[in-house]
Amino acid sequence: MTLPDSATPGLRLAPPAVAGQPAATIDTPSLVLDLDVFERNLAQMQQAADKAGVHLRPHAKAHKCPAIALAQIARGAVGICCQKVSEALPFVQAGVTDIHISNEIAGTAKAALLAGMARHARLSVCVDDARQIGALAEAAGHAGSTIGVFVEIDVGQGRCGVADAPAALRLVQAIGAHARLEFRGLQAYHGGIQHVRDYASRRQAAADAAARTAAVVAELAEAGVACPTVTGGGSGSVEFDLASGVYTEIQPGSYIFMDADYGRNDYSGALRFEHSLFIASTVMSVAAATRPAPRVVLDAGLKSMAVDSGLPLVWGAAGPDQALAYVAANDEHGIVEPLTRAGASAASLPALGTQVLLVPGHCDPTLNLYDEIVGVRGQTVACLWPVAARGLSR
Repeated sequence: MTLPDSATPGLRLAPPAVAGQPAATIDTPSLVLDLDVFERNLAQMQQAADKAGVHLRPHAKAHKCPAIALAQIARGAVGICCQKVSEALPFVQAGVTDIHISNEIAGTAKAALLAGMARHARLSVCVDDARQIGALAEAAGHAGSTIGVFVEIDVGQGRCGVADAPAALRLVQAIGAHARLEFRGLQAYHGGIQHVRDYASRRQAAADAAARTAAVVAELAEAGVACPTVTGGGSGSVEFDLASGVYTEIQPGSYIFMDADYGRNDYSGALRFEHSLFIASTVMSVAAATRPAPRVVLDAGLKSMAVDSGLPLVWGAAGPDQALAYVAANDEHGIVEPLTRAGASAASLPALGTQVLLVPGHCDPTLNLYDEIVGVRGQTVACLWPVAARGLSR
């Protein structure tokens, strides 16, 4: 039962932090962004895209935060990607004017929302079936808007996308039959290769995906169809995508944060990004610190982080903590133990009430668990940014 406001005057949940307070006093668990590192990551990616002559369209599913999208666009990004139609809504409302839904959609409600937003921003979406095209055309007609359409091709992911150029050509021709739809090119994304750890193996996988994409582009050209944009790529393959000569636009997202899973990749080449996103947690119990298997308990567990890509890293003063390991996540508890292989002992365990920073294993679903990001510079809170697209998965 929800009590009326009059029954609880003045009772509310305060924000986890306010600008100007020490970072060590942020209420936990909270998402914390090192703004200096974040801005270095932004600059490095934009400079690499500019040097290659390739457009940067960062993927906002990684952050779900309009303030971050606007920061990316201010540095030169042509727009953003979203993965769901509803996810795009707060970005349109915040003034982002060019959004690609890098996914297929089904259902009249989604098509109607997309067509409605297309009256206020330049919107595009992927298709891999002619029935999707008909639904988009009908919605655009009702809304009086124009929707950009990308034909998605399968370059090895085995998930969405048509198999070959003849199938792509049929969809291009179907798009051309509708005045309110605009063919904008191809999407060619291979998510599986983003996390191939070995540098040479990942480079070869990206080259294979680019070659398959180039073959489809060439076959369409022979049929008289030019592809204005070829979009794809991700944070793990972006170095190779930029150099391929195939992609005219790249879609990396996680590079701004570099979660623990991406951090496990080998980056032997030029593009290496830094960890900027952390979960601030607090040691809530030391009752087991002196037992035969010493450990402490943090207040950040499964409800504070995604663990599909592994457990978080414990972060030290300048990198992964060499003495501590986060070994288990329960609903509301995180277990931290000494790394005995590094010669650590119970003496290295943090004291009750100590703030512990964690690098999340997978940033995208972790962001979906928080209402705001606490931005810090040095040891001081600088800002709070709403995660406005949290939970918008329709």
